[in-house]
Amino acid sequence: MSNLVLYRKYRPQRFSEVIGQEHVVQTITNSFLNDMISHAYLFSGPRGSGKTTIARLFAKGANCTGRKKNEFEPCNKCSSCKEIMEGRSMDIIEIDAASNRGIEEIRDLRDGIKFVPAKEKYKVFIIDEAHQLTKEAANALLKTLEEPPSHAIFILATTEIHKMIPTIISRCQRFDFRKLTLNEIIKRLEIICGKEKVKIDKSALELISVNSGGAIRDAESLLDQTISFIGINKEGAISADDIKDLLGIADFTMVDNFFDLLIEKDAEKAFIYLEKIFSKGYDPQEFVKSLIQYLRQALILKISPSTINPIIVGLTEKDQEVVKSKGEKLKEGEIKRALDLFLEAENKMRYASIQQLPLELAIVDFVGINEI
Repeated sequence: MSNLVLYRKYRPQRFSEVIGQEHVVQTITNSFLNDMISHAYLFSGPRGSGKTTIARLFAKGANCTGRKKNEFEPCNKCSSCKEIMEGRSMDIIEIDAASNRGIEEIRDLRDGIKFVPAKEKYKVFIIDEAHQLTKEAANALLKTLEEPPSHAIFILATTEIHKMIPTIISRCQRFDFRKLTLNEIIKRLEIICGKEKVKIDKSALELISVNSGGAIRDAESLLDQTISFIGINKEGAISADDIKDLLGIADFTMVDNFFDLLIEKDAEKAFIYLEKIFSKGYDPQEFVKSLIQYLRQALILKISPSTINPIIVGLTEKDQEVVKSKGEKLKEGEIKRALDLFLEAENKMRYASIQQLPLELAIVDFVGINEI
């Protein structure tokens, strides 16, 4: 397993190992305890929130031959559990609807359902990105969902529930997954670092968590990238500064200096400053993200001076005081206006032919407030 990436190496193998999504885990485990397993489930939620992981746990728990009557955890020791964990069970069929979205593929699936499982109690069909099925394929699947054989279980996963046809949603038990919180992701990363014997600062884990966008898989991938880049034999613990270098994240001083130029309403110096830092290889989008975090902290401290915001990571008490004092130089409405402009710029930068142009236009708009 040494060649596996972290999110695969440490994929939860028991329901108790799942962090977050407690409402989903509780409902599913109760269905095992009460022997009330349904024939179709729909998991919807953002990427990296655990949909496929829980789907596989469901398949393993439903087919586990070592699970006792009043238990819900798979034993992970019987042949069924081992085959499913190793991805070689013939009765657990995972389908990527993004690449198998046509009616022919669904017809093949429908024909295959008629046959009893080769070994397991249930045939479990996990259809990922189910919203990408064509209309014809979705309608073909619908008939199967209405009257499936007793040995078949469907688990549909989607990141875009609004694209699913209502008739399919109505025939499934629906579970809405949520993004994980900062503390939940940090807790998971701490467990992995402990198993990998990696020394890493709490501020570094916080930085990884914030940049994961609430997706545990992305957080684990960033941690994997960090360990590969820096190495586990680094003298001392991995710091937030190490990760900033890896991710190209703008440091506090860089954003703080830029904020001074916004306070001065000096567009020319702001343009020159951006050109200077971007010429050194800093990612414009990462810079805007850091700026938005800075502005958000400034707004919160403006409204409630005693508040410490845990989402803004890597800031010492001294840095917090700096943000607070700088924020006092602008009105609350100006900071809010800056946030609106740079949030809009961040969104436009994804599609702009000149990536930093939306950022420059946001500066012009902000500086021109007093001229309106």
